[in-house]
Amino acid sequence: MYETITVERDRGVTWLTLNRPDKRNAMNPRLLSEMIDALGELEGDPDTQVLVLTGAGDAFCAGMDLQEFFRELDGKPARQLAARWQSRTANYHRLRMFAKPTIAAVNGWCFGGAFTPLVSCDFAIAAEEAVFGLSEINWGIIPGGLVSRDLALVMSYRDALYYLMTGKTFTAREAKEMRLVNEVVPRARLREAVRALADDLMKLNPATLWTAKEAFKTCLHMDYEQASDYLQAKIDQLQFRDPERGRAKGMRQFLDEKRYRPGLEPYDRQS
Repeated sequence: MYETITVERDRGVTWLTLNRPDKRNAMNPRLLSEMIDALGELEGDPDTQVLVLTGAGDAFCAGMDLQEFFRELDGKPARQLAARWQSRTANYHRLRMFAKPTIAAVNGWCFGGAFTPLVSCDFAIAAEEAVFGLSEINWGIIPGGLVSRDLALVMSYRDALYYLMTGKTFTAREAKEMRLVNEVVPRARLREAVRALADDLMKLNPATLWTAKEAFKTCLHMDYEQASDYLQAKIDQLQFRDPERGRAKGMRQFLDEKRYRPGLEPYDRQS
């Protein structure tokens, strides 16, 4: 029932597609509002075990819609503040901390503000044909929102500054070398590669996946003592949070029944 996104469920994997192909899926206030609503619904959806974010047509996302976010909001500070909050809510609070694994399927152009949803996803697989760029410097502005912070999180100091300050584009292969994406495949195989990763994730304990993700992203900027206390609390919390009782199953199957090898395969969730 959305105008700027589509939602497709496929055997545990839900594909959330940015659907403004005529604008290369640039994010406008309506799209962000619909993302907030959809992510809120899908987080509690039992049929959604893995979320995939991608774009319609030849683009993943061209960033923010300059007309709707800049030109139309000039001189309107209240609406500018609301728009910034929408972007932060959709891409950071909702997507980055989504309670299930998330994969960015970068099918094409990925520019500017698109780096925030890209980095907010837990994994990223790009089509060989994808092109990346931070072109804002050419327009007399710097990347909006949290893009600069996200670059510092996933790219090296030299690489981030080079592309941020030159506006040059780079390929999917170069994105992988810089660790911006995990894997690069031909576009014709993108959905297959994403599906394979999602299938691997769905073999694992959902509560443990969520706790591992939450713990990593939260402790990233803590000092050593804070992280030590926090992570031990998360380990303890997981025992109460996990209805599957994964720790007990894994220990039993490995130590008592000698049925599997930790680190090489997941424990049997059905027994």
